Amino acid sequence: MAIHRVFNAIILSVLLIRCLCTPFEASSILKDAEAIQDWIVEARRDLHKIPELGFEELKTSQYVRDKLDTLGIPYKYPVVKTGVVGSIGKGEPVIALRADMDGLPIEEPEGLPYRSTHAGRMHACGHDAHTAMLLGAARLLKEREEKLSGTVLLIFQESEESFAGAKAVVDSGMLKGVTGVHGLHVWPSLQTGVLASRAGTVMAAANIFEATVRGKGGHGGMPHLARDPVIAAAAIVQALPPLVAHETDPADSAVLGVTRLSTGDGAANVIPETVEIKGGLRGLSEQHFHHLTKRATEVITHAAEMHGCTVEVRWRDPPYLPTINSLEMSNVVKETAKSVLGEDRFQSIGAPTMAGEDFSYMANAVPGVYSFLGISNETAGSVHGLHTPNFQMDESVLPMGAALHAAFALHFVKGRTGVQMEMVETTLKDYRKEEL
Repeated sequence: MAIHRVFNAIILSVLLIRCLCTPFEASSILKDAEAIQDWIVEARRDLHKIPELGFEELKTSQYVRDKLDTLGIPYKYPVVKTGVVGSIGKGEPVIALRADMDGLPIEEPEGLPYRSTHAGRMHACGHDAHTAMLLGAARLLKEREEKLSGTVLLIFQESEESFAGAKAVVDSGMLKGVTGVHGLHVWPSLQTGVLASRAGTVMAAANIFEATVRGKGGHGGMPHLARDPVIAAAAIVQALPPLVAHETDPADSAVLGVTRLSTGDGAANVIPETVEIKGGLRGLSEQHFHHLTKRATEVITHAAEMHGCTVEVRWRDPPYLPTINSLEMSNVVKETAKSVLGEDRFQSIGAPTMAGEDFSYMANAVPGVYSFLGISNETAGSVHGLHTPNFQMDESVLPMGAALHAAFALHFVKGRTGVQMEMVETTLKDYRKEEL
């Protein structure tokens, strides 16, 4: 019995020493990130040349794996189809850092020496930067692996833009045992080098719909013999906005409307057989979001029928949920940003953005936090919006993003180790009482 107690005391002492010797290196991590800025920028430019759409990120995934191999970081592949999840450290707690990898179906203008080599494909949402920053964080954390009191998962996620790749990652079980998850997005409307976030809802639920309105074609001079799908489509366009105005709590927010309408390439004096409609729905409340989805389908159907037409409505499945930041994770990212970037470089977001993110599925599965890293810089030409062909990156923020990812993981692990330390101290007190 005495030997058993001595053994327990030794184990507890080792744990206590481990807790006390887990430093958080915010003061040096940005400096170290800046020292590898060229490496991170090169990675971003290499990735910028090879944008790939969702679940098709084969070259991108291979590039990531090659970098992880070079750094000596083990990984799992494939996660879902093209995803990669690296691992640094061991044991608990487990913190996950996430970057999305896919590009957009946009033709990039000529001009950049590292312009997209894939026709009709472009990194116009900064996912090349996200991936490069996480690779930078991987390098920083690998250099500190012996000081890590826990495990950091590096999630290089596929298909954020179109098919909710984050949900597929969650469904794969990769977040089982994970204590928290961190993600960030470059943001053109925010001053470069500023990190912005908030606790609670930070981004909206989002979905898109397509509708095929079917009527009866005919001659433009004899509309009475036709069933005009153009008139029905016009009625649909007008009928949707009142749903938000009259069925949404004024204290809530939602957006619903048609963004595309096509009657085909027929002659001007021909009433078409069909009209194609595309649009979107966004909302901050998940419950109301689902309500509006149901109501929008009903209104579209009734508006078409009112004009003697039929309609097929198709919603993307799955939709994106609201992204909700946990209070604990938000506090960690706030303190991390202030420590790494400076007290004046963190900005609390007053209201959520109506943009959507499939990171919501990760933050719904485990406590998470999603933040925005400003890249607005006229000198660097980084002034254009996301999802536009003129989008440019201020590459000076790349080491900041890498440092924020790495520092967040270190800060989180330190905080969790602090909790462990309190538990160890309590256990030691109980042990001493038992000895007495």
